[in-house]
Amino acid sequence: MHTPRWLVGLYSIVLVIGTLVALPNFLPRSTMEKLPAWMDTSVTLGLDLRGGSELVLQVDSEAMKHERLNTLRDNVRQKLQDLQIQATRSGISDDTVVVIVPDVAQRQKALAAIKEMVNQITRGYSSTADLAITEQDGKILLTIPQEALDALVSDAVERSIEIIGNRINRYGVTEPSVQRVQADRIQVQLPGVQDPAQVRALLGKTAKMTFRLVYDGDRGNLPDNVHELRQMDRTQPPLPIEDRVLLDGSELDRAEVAQDQLGGNVISFRLKAHGTKEFAAITREYRGRALAIILDDEILMAPTIQAVIPDGQGQISMSRDTPASEIRTSAVLLQAGSLPAQLTVIQERTVGPDLGADAIKMGLYTGIIGFILVAVFIFLLYGFWGLIADIALLLHTLLTFAALSLIQATLTLPGIAGIILGIGIAVDANILINERIREETDKGMGALAALDRGFKHAFHTIVDANVTAVIATILLYFFGTGPIKGFALTMMLGIIISMFTDITIVRIIMHWAVRRWKIKTLNIHSFFSFMPQHTSFRFMNARYIGIGMSVVLSIGALALFFKPGLNYGLDFKGGIQIEVSNKEPLDIEKMRAALGTLDIGEIVLQNVGGDGGIMVRVQQQEGGEEQQTVALERIKQKVMEIYPEAQIPQVEVIGSKISNELAQKGLYAVILATLAMSIYIWWRFEWYFAIGAMATLILDTTKMIGIFVLFQFDFNLTAIAALMTIVGYSINDKVVVYDRMRENLRLFRKTSLREIIDMSINQVLIRCIFTSTTTVLAMLPMAIWGGSAVHNFALPIVIGVVIATSSSIFIAAPILLFLGNWWQIRRNRTAGEERTTG
Repeated sequence: MHTPRWLVGLYSIVLVIGTLVALPNFLPRSTMEKLPAWMDTSVTLGLDLRGGSELVLQVDSEAMKHERLNTLRDNVRQKLQDLQIQATRSGISDDTVVVIVPDVAQRQKALAAIKEMVNQITRGYSSTADLAITEQDGKILLTIPQEALDALVSDAVERSIEIIGNRINRYGVTEPSVQRVQADRIQVQLPGVQDPAQVRALLGKTAKMTFRLVYDGDRGNLPDNVHELRQMDRTQPPLPIEDRVLLDGSELDRAEVAQDQLGGNVISFRLKAHGTKEFAAITREYRGRALAIILDDEILMAPTIQAVIPDGQGQISMSRDTPASEIRTSAVLLQAGSLPAQLTVIQERTVGPDLGADAIKMGLYTGIIGFILVAVFIFLLYGFWGLIADIALLLHTLLTFAALSLIQATLTLPGIAGIILGIGIAVDANILINERIREETDKGMGALAALDRGFKHAFHTIVDANVTAVIATILLYFFGTGPIKGFALTMMLGIIISMFTDITIVRIIMHWAVRRWKIKTLNIHSFFSFMPQHTSFRFMNARYIGIGMSVVLSIGALALFFKPGLNYGLDFKGGIQIEVSNKEPLDIEKMRAALGTLDIGEIVLQNVGGDGGIMVRVQQQEGGEEQQTVALERIKQKVMEIYPEAQIPQVEVIGSKISNELAQKGLYAVILATLAMSIYIWWRFEWYFAIGAMATLILDTTKMIGIFVLFQFDFNLTAIAALMTIVGYSINDKVVVYDRMRENLRLFRKTSLREIIDMSINQVLIRCIFTSTTTVLAMLPMAIWGGSAVHNFALPIVIGVVIATSSSIFIAAPILLFLGNWWQIRRNRTAGEERTTG
């Protein structure tokens, strides 16, 4: 099939543009700095490659609801008091504001007044944030519907993103990233920040500033609208504070660190015009009383009003013991504005710059080595025609980087692994095509005819195999988080791009070569010519042995799953994980003894890397995320006490809620991927093909679980990504075998199913071996030299490829034979009964 010149020209333009866009990723940073900014199309590197901190914050929806209900209750009380309506009760019960007014007439008057008041209370929120007001059994009930709460949370997230951005910018962090990742969650990435403790305080505090009066009545019998609050200066006792807010932080115009007359640090503030008038009126009316300045329910100071303050300016005196960094943080919080809701840090990750630089080198070196191994193998396999496939692989890699640049994706270490794995999988198309061309040449066809028929026969198989792989990566993208999404994205892009480079471009180049050199017979020579190209093994004779061994291994794997069980990583258990390194080797027993004195629960230590580093894992702390943070700081302090020169290149903290969600999502991803790919095979082939594939996937998955237990690999989100990749690869391999069986079923209708299965496996056996080899070659360097970050991902994939390839021959095919024969016998019996009845 001849490709029009205009189409060749279009493809050439795409390749040139793609290469130019991808090129900055491979140029030194010093070179890029000399070029105009618009020419820098480099992919943004993730924190695991450039170092920094990442925090995931969650809006406390329960606190929002309770605050909203308290506001409603206070407004209702004030309204009823203004109207002189006698209520025997106005409080909160079961997330509902309950108002009891015995008198029927007054109750109707109160109901009308409350409904009128609600319009003002809900002003500023979306239209869905309405209150449900009902009358029941002599009570007026005010509830917040779930859709209203969802709208409030969504609005709070949007406003929080803006405020967090302002806080970070004022704090001086360069190139921060603040984005919404779920309905109630915000992801904050801070490149270059190695100790996020201060930033955590900066982001987690609501910074709600209020001016309220100190209660001057009998402190032994406080009324309902007065509560004791602690002072920032812990040496001072708590003070009784009235709930009524006289002025809030929204009227603040400026807040900055300054010095008082004695040289102490203070926060100088100035109010806006309206706030200045209000403040003057307050100081005039309450002259002689103590006015508390409160930040997040903590009293900063409570001076006595000595005179009217008409200019709206003042100073907040801080304790002499307060660190300068904390004073600066408080000033930034006040200036940037208060958050609309309390935010909780549910996940935290820190990567040191040295570790990020090492990850880049590791990814680059292992990627280059993997590419070279695959390229050399393909050249040895197909000679000159293998060089064309290598060119396509190079273009495939360049276009993958170009696509990542154009969609402004973030490249992570698992993303690099996805690109490398994509190279191994992409070459599968070239192996299928070249093996098909060989078959057509052996039938006596000319060069162009063999070329066209080879591409035609291979195309449908390639599409089916790639669709199943894309299904797995799409599900992994939607159910994964952070770096795992990066892996799924690069894999998905790689698979899609391979359809262009490894099929369309290769076909054009091969056609050009055949026409240019007027080749009559397309002989594809191989350095592996000593290998038999046409085998005649009777695989189905060993079907019982194959299935029996597989079942025994799977049962053994399940037994290992229950005891000793999987080595669940931080993603699924929650807790704290810290990597500690030092110039001198660390004594693991000394560190275990020192950390054991902290009384923070189970602590597991293990050696990592070849430089004597130690990984410290601590169980999830009781008391929520705040206690996790406290435990983290205590661990750091203890480590620095025994090893003052130690470094902490990596920290990860995961709360209980997010760990449970990650485990649930991982399980859903594997189950849905298996079902989705089985449905696709059912649609493309027959029902017994799908059942055979599903049964084989279950057996393959159980064996891989056994591998994870046997080698005690960390079972985390990265492990789920590896498992999903193996599931996709396993189906990919089975599609190739199934496709040849389907083709032979059409060609040899009178041949028994058993003979067709044996014939089909022998025809694709060499292809299966070669494809598995290329995938193993691509991942092997990363499995050996990739380091702990990807070792638990790359090595299981290498093992899983071997399991998936063998299962296609010794498990999927026998199951297909059993089901196919059973179906044929049933159809014959049904047809015989119909003839007898007729």
